[in-house]
Amino acid sequence: MNVNFEEIYCKYYISIYRYLFSITKKEDIAEEIAQETFFKAMKNIDKYDSSKKMFTWLCEIAKNTYFSEFRKSKRLREINEMDFQMDEESSIIDKIIDTDNKIEILNAVHRLEEPYKELFTLRVYGELTFKQIGEIFHKSEDWARVTYYRSKLKIKEYMNENKL
Repeated sequence: MNVNFEEIYCKYYISIYRYLFSITKKEDIAEEIAQETFFKAMKNIDKYDSSKKMFTWLCEIAKNTYFSEFRKSKRLREINEMDFQMDEESSIIDKIIDTDNKIEILNAVHRLEEPYKELFTLRVYGELTFKQIGEIFHKSEDWARVTYYRSKLKIKEYMNENKL
């Protein structure tokens, strides 16, 4: 595949950086992961399926890189616990008053199975639209909306079972 990677970098870097910044809320971390994303993309450009959008492919790499780093890095976990924000439409928001509740909600999210955990994280942390989430998962916007709703129900159920 003959690809001008410099052109891809120039065209998509800002969008990928903004996507990562929306998740991390930290400029330096978003920049670091964006650089790693493009490095991985350059190394694996031969695996790119040209029938799909380049932006979607890069978002997948960015998302996977972020989650890999998130799991490895205590620093990222601490930042996201401090910056945890719930979606306004969620009735759980009433429970987010202090750090203990944030930690309990994070524990509930951590216990979710995939794709609920990842989708919930992209929606809440990443503040992505259902359409964007659907594109990342190669599913419809409605699928993303229903799956997000189900993940909220699972979190509420966990919180009720544990009297939180």
